[in-house]
Amino acid sequence: MKRILIALLACCSVAGAEERRSGLLDMRPEAQAMQRDDSMNPGMLWVLDGEALWGRKSAPAGQSCADCHGDAAASMRGVAARYPAFDQASGGAIDLAGRIIQCRETRQGGATLARESQELLALTSFVAHQSRGLPIAPSDDAGMRATRDLGQRIYMTRMGQIDLSCGQCHDDHAGRRLAGSIIPQGHPTGYPIYRLEWQSLGSLQRRLRGCMVGVRAEPFAYGSAEFIAIEAYLMERARGMEVETPAIRP
Repeated sequence: MKRILIALLACCSVAGAEERRSGLLDMRPEAQAMQRDDSMNPGMLWVLDGEALWGRKSAPAGQSCADCHGDAAASMRGVAARYPAFDQASGGAIDLAGRIIQCRETRQGGATLARESQELLALTSFVAHQSRGLPIAPSDDAGMRATRDLGQRIYMTRMGQIDLSCGQCHDDHAGRRLAGSIIPQGHPTGYPIYRLEWQSLGSLQRRLRGCMVGVRAEPFAYGSAEFIAIEAYLMERARGMEVETPAIRP
């Protein structure tokens, strides 16, 4: 299997990856149009659900996100562009979904939101949507350096039975074709995304797990320090690119 995959990568034509580019530009025109038109973008269904949840009071505290944060268009603008960020309470890095989980538990007294649950995806996409069009601007907190360094090491490490690293696909072979599809540069500009293959919305960690399974590696657990580290490195790698949430990908 490893020999087949490497042979496919080697023989495929180069589409050109000299400059950073969003995966949006690697899709067919009709898929690009779907993302750009909110009335056609299925990811907007989760954004609308998240908007409803933003104002809904949760038991037992009887508080809503809006009670603390007010109008999301103002209070959440630019937030997603800065995550993952350093969390003083835990002394480590936390992603946006983790912050929402933490907020629900500690401030609203609500039940824990499960990773990849529809409710968490809706709230995360709604919050991230408030930053659409803004440049990705990772936190410069000194506490994030070790996390980004770990993420970079994982990104460059060969893994699985196929013995490939993230960098070998998304740096060395970005722009080439694999099984008819263009290999993207792997910038996390639009998460949570609606993936046509999934017919659903999903997080970056779901996509990373899919990559790890694809190279026959044991995937990290949802919410793990390793996944947050990879996301922190990828966001630094995409610094200055525009937030697209909710993006669409094949």
